[in-house]
Amino acid sequence: MTATPEDGRRDELAEALAAVRARVADAARAAGRDPDEVGLLAVTKTWPAQDVALLTDLGLSAFGENKEQEGAAKAAELASLRPGVAARWHVVGRLQRNKARSLVRWAHAVDSVDSARLVDALENAAAKALDAGERQEPLEVLVQVSVDADPDRGGAPVDEVPALADRVGGCAHLSLGGVMTVAPQGIAPREAFATVWEVAQRVRAAHPRAVTLSAGMSGDLEDAVAYGSTCVRVGTALLGRR
Repeated sequence: MTATPEDGRRDELAEALAAVRARVADAARAAGRDPDEVGLLAVTKTWPAQDVALLTDLGLSAFGENKEQEGAAKAAELASLRPGVAARWHVVGRLQRNKARSLVRWAHAVDSVDSARLVDALENAAAKALDAGERQEPLEVLVQVSVDADPDRGGAPVDEVPALADRVGGCAHLSLGGVMTVAPQGIAPREAFATVWEVAQRVRAAHPRAVTLSAGMSGDLEDAVAYGSTCVRVGTALLGRR
């Protein structure tokens, strides 16, 4: 049987996925952790839904998108390509409040919450979606931590994170999952992740179910796993360069 372009892409993705999983496992063991403690979120922004479908064939179920419109279209297309496959969609990019109402119809989680106003917009949108039968569960939320407090990069400054987590925790239609971070330029990843680990511990102390620490990407996932990451977000190392 003649190999198709889809077969070739599936082989590429399978090889890349095996390499990423090996990196995560090695990093976890080096840190004295169980590799099963670290999940993998495939960041599929700008990549076609066909790639997402192939990744579900390879056993992945969690996918990250930056933009609401692209994510909504891709989620719908995946449902057509792989009927019955249970994929979880995360919004990992900065989110405008006016996108909340449409986002809650397809996204399972927002990993980039960084302001009280965004929390309130998501709570209101999730409440309406649940009442309308557009979703069946509360919207999971991660508070994004900004280690350097750069307003242009997104994320809440370290000292504002606990109060923001409390605000999410007080919402009836949101579920506080934990915290997320992106290591900033100019700060060693290990230093950044060490800071966020301490923040995550404070959040967990107040909200015992908020156990997620989403940290680490293609270039720094080993450092993130060493400092307690429970979810690495991988795009380039998995899907290639855009």
